[in-house]
Amino acid sequence: MHPIAFYLGSLPVRWYGVMMALAFLAGLWTATLRARRVNIASEIISDTTLWLMLGSIIGARFVYVTTYWKTEFAGQPFSEVFMIQHGGLVYYGGLIGATIAGIIYFRWKKLSLWKMTDVFAPSVALGSVFGRIGCLLNGCCYGRACDLTWAIHFPADHETHGAAVHPTEIYDALLNLILYVFLAWLFRRKKFDGQIFAAYLIIYAVFRSIAESFRGDYPADHVHAGLTSAQLVSLPIFVAGLALMFFLSRRTETKRG
Repeated sequence: MHPIAFYLGSLPVRWYGVMMALAFLAGLWTATLRARRVNIASEIISDTTLWLMLGSIIGARFVYVTTYWKTEFAGQPFSEVFMIQHGGLVYYGGLIGATIAGIIYFRWKKLSLWKMTDVFAPSVALGSVFGRIGCLLNGCCYGRACDLTWAIHFPADHETHGAAVHPTEIYDALLNLILYVFLAWLFRRKKFDGQIFAAYLIIYAVFRSIAESFRGDYPADHVHAGLTSAQLVSLPIFVAGLALMFFLSRRTETKRG
């Protein structure tokens, strides 16, 4: 756990913020390379990335602040709401925010919605790899206690008090890396626009639910019937991915017929 990467004078630069920046840069680079395969200009990708970045940050922070308002923000200076470098971004909030921002931008620029989402979907998974490494360095999203040989220990002043816990951040990062490799492979073999994005929704929902089963940082009121908030959200995301896959594949078959 190393929250501070370095100092710019007296200003601390946190690893979480560094990793988020790397996530967006890696996503931009890989999406640009992928876009060339379908004759989409790199300028369109860079412009779209700015919209997606803004939407994801606003969505992720909004959901986190509203979810943890009583425990982390009530009574604190209002400026703390904007301190994302301290951590505190909800991934599904970011996904929803980025999706809304992307749809608005694609419609405005008259771009193919599903072709564009396919270009970006693998890069979103890659960005999540860096994001989870940032969580590990920040000490958030930690796992529940375990006695496995690969358990990790945070410092004694951490919420875990130095106990051995599951490295859930590493689990999640590895699962997202697998997802990125698979989606990048599938992109070259896709049969219809929207297939990659739909596959992302389906597989990410499953992978996230697996990683969540090892989490130990949720307050008791954020666990319902043994399921974390993220696992509950994963259910409609999974269903939406299946529905989208079915709808788009059927539409493609109808056009071909």
